[in-house]
Amino acid sequence: MLPLFINRLSKRLDEQLPGEAAHKIMMIESKSFTFIEDKKKKPAAVLILLYPIDNEWYFFLTKRTNIVEHHKGQISLPGGMIEKNESYKNAALRETHEEIGVTSDEINILGSLTPFYVPVSKFKIFPFVGWAIKKPKTVMHSIEVDRIFSPSIKNLMHKKTKKEKKGMLTDRSIAIPYYDLGGEVVWGATSVILTEFKMILEDIV
Repeated sequence: MLPLFINRLSKRLDEQLPGEAAHKIMMIESKSFTFIEDKKKKPAAVLILLYPIDNEWYFFLTKRTNIVEHHKGQISLPGGMIEKNESYKNAALRETHEEIGVTSDEINILGSLTPFYVPVSKFKIFPFVGWAIKKPKTVMHSIEVDRIFSPSIKNLMHKKTKKEKKGMLTDRSIAIPYYDLGGEVVWGATSVILTEFKMILEDIV
């Protein structure tokens, strides 16, 4: 029998998703790049992997190392580029295993969120949502992952978690929206994906 939270989430993911309305909340406003998708976009898949501890639900985030090719030192969901003839879902599962050591047979996929195009890196990200019956044992990919941490759903949904900081883009100051999760600054594509997930959670909890 599915936990009530997972059952509600599964049903909600089958309905219309917030999509672009959610994406815009955490996007950095800029005229320095266009959101027209490049024909040479690179497909990638990520996974929000949920698990319970004492009636609370948590998910994994990773801090990338400074030697990876893309998004050095940033906070990411487990995931990566899709290989030739690989499905988006299988890519999310494979990359999760490679990055944090959780095998596909421990993961139950519930559904997917709205794909999101990142103009700076030209990635088209396909996010999936899955869950494990209990907290899986993790093994860090030493080259790609600096650390693994697990925010709670409650923390993600707390209003004070969403913050804003000043940053520089080209030659001007801009406002950068982010989430403060586990003492880390979660911004960019990861924050955009988590915002759509957060809006879905608000419908069921």
